[in-house]
Amino acid sequence: MFNKKIAAFILAAGLCMAGTGLSQTLEENYNDFLHYTTIGRFDLSKGFAQAVLESNPDPVELLDISKKNPQGYEFLLKMKEIAPDKELAGLAGKILDIIEQGNFFRRTDPAIIVEEVKRLNTTDRGWLIAVKRLRDAGEYSIPFMLDALADPSREAEFENIVRALPKVGRDAIRPLAASLQTENIKLKSQAIIALGEIKYPQAAAYLKYVIENDSSPEMQELASKSMTKIDPAALRIPAAQLFYQLAETYYYHSESISPAEDAPTGNIWFWDSQERKLTREAVAKDYFYELMAMRCCEWALKADGKFGPAIGLWIASYFKAESAGVENMPEYFGPDHADALVYATTAGVEYLHQALARAIRDKNAYVALGVIEALGTTAGEKSLMYRLGMEQPLVQALSFDNKMVRYSAAIAIGSAGPTDPFAESKLVVANLAGAIGQQPDTGEMSEEIVDSYALRAATVMSELARTRNIVIDLSLAQTALINAVKDKRPQIQILAGQTLAHLGSSNAQRAIAEMALDSNNSGEVRIAAFNSLTTSAKVNANMLPEVAIDGIYTLIQSGEIDPELRSAAAAAYGALNLPSEKAKELILDQAKS
Repeated sequence: MFNKKIAAFILAAGLCMAGTGLSQTLEENYNDFLHYTTIGRFDLSKGFAQAVLESNPDPVELLDISKKNPQGYEFLLKMKEIAPDKELAGLAGKILDIIEQGNFFRRTDPAIIVEEVKRLNTTDRGWLIAVKRLRDAGEYSIPFMLDALADPSREAEFENIVRALPKVGRDAIRPLAASLQTENIKLKSQAIIALGEIKYPQAAAYLKYVIENDSSPEMQELASKSMTKIDPAALRIPAAQLFYQLAETYYYHSESISPAEDAPTGNIWFWDSQERKLTREAVAKDYFYELMAMRCCEWALKADGKFGPAIGLWIASYFKAESAGVENMPEYFGPDHADALVYATTAGVEYLHQALARAIRDKNAYVALGVIEALGTTAGEKSLMYRLGMEQPLVQALSFDNKMVRYSAAIAIGSAGPTDPFAESKLVVANLAGAIGQQPDTGEMSEEIVDSYALRAATVMSELARTRNIVIDLSLAQTALINAVKDKRPQIQILAGQTLAHLGSSNAQRAIAEMALDSNNSGEVRIAAFNSLTTSAKVNANMLPEVAIDGIYTLIQSGEIDPELRSAAAAAYGALNLPSEKAKELILDQAKS
């Protein structure tokens, strides 16, 4: 019996060790993970997978291990997709991600790339092997190839490097395009030729810019020939328009311009004029496309400073980049670079409406919200009702499928105090009313945001009422306003009362009186309510029932209430212009004899 217990203990300990991969190498854990998965022992295979991950493996080492067992790697790929165990599929996916990292590190290793550039100048077979590896390195190989071309001491290698340059393919376009800013004629000409040989349309804008702006007829001719190889029709299109089209391609995340799939980041390429070489800024893929869209818009404006659509797209791209939630913008922005809202606020109304129209078409709430906030800050009525063709973007935003966008649009229009009637004015009222009655939810609006919208909407409604705006019919929001005077937020109560004071409704006046008489409200709220009641009485005369009037009378008679509250009540009582009998009672009640 004792021996059986010992045996069971040893077996359990062995299984525990197998489950954790204790005292095993990375290769042993990886192979055991594959083995136990193959035979269907998922309980054990998950333990070995965890051991692989917890060992924080070197990606290149794990890559080399996986290459020793190609069938196992293929099985791993399939398992990630079809594993019957969800947890195991997730672990397989994490291991594959590390292997892909290793592949990326291996193919982009600068030391290896430098050797492959040198190998181009060996034998024909060596050239072919080097080209394959440089193509695998993609955009990372271009700086080293251009450095070699710019080095006079390596002139003997020139022909073989030039021949290899376009073989790198599509991934070479971004760094090659950036290198067109070089003053090295030889280098620039080879970059132009290579872009033509690669034959991808995304190079056309950069080549057309050379045609339009380069001082060298030779460079212009080379760029023209390269563009002809890519798309002869593009020669008739201005560079600014081509850059704008390219920016849209990035904005909408076209696969044709995507960064390498296995790369952890995307690269924004620049030409360092002082160092005379390419540099790159690695940026999160979450906003790589948007940053590139912004860069293309900037080039469109360099090509034609009056090309307005690029401004609207740049603003939309910047807001869209911010929506990715990446904590910091890239270093090349610089420490004093303003955020998207600052640029949007200073932009012209036309460009903001371009960005807003795009956001509405795309149903992009973040971009729409940012643009509307900018419009609300700077634009007047005429600007807010701006038309793009047959569209009125801000008016369309009143029906957007996001509450914050709708509320912001209504607040912006209401703040402008419109004087010209428009069909959607009822939507303005509906959204303002919705904002003051909105409750926090687990989705798009936190309590802080809800409170902010309620206060802004209530403020706008109060101002519209005070100025007796004839376009925005606030009577349509009466129910929401009556509910708001019972709100737990004093500012909302006060503003709602001020708005109700201008509505010619007995229910509105009664709601104000109830707020004023409610002893549960703070003194500040009650005094403000009596002030609103005074306004209501002056504007609409007395519409209160006797019970409310008696309540006010009782309050005025009391010697135990705050003098300021009593004074406010008395002012309201007087403004109601009650029959002389009531005034007589008030005078006689205070008489000593």
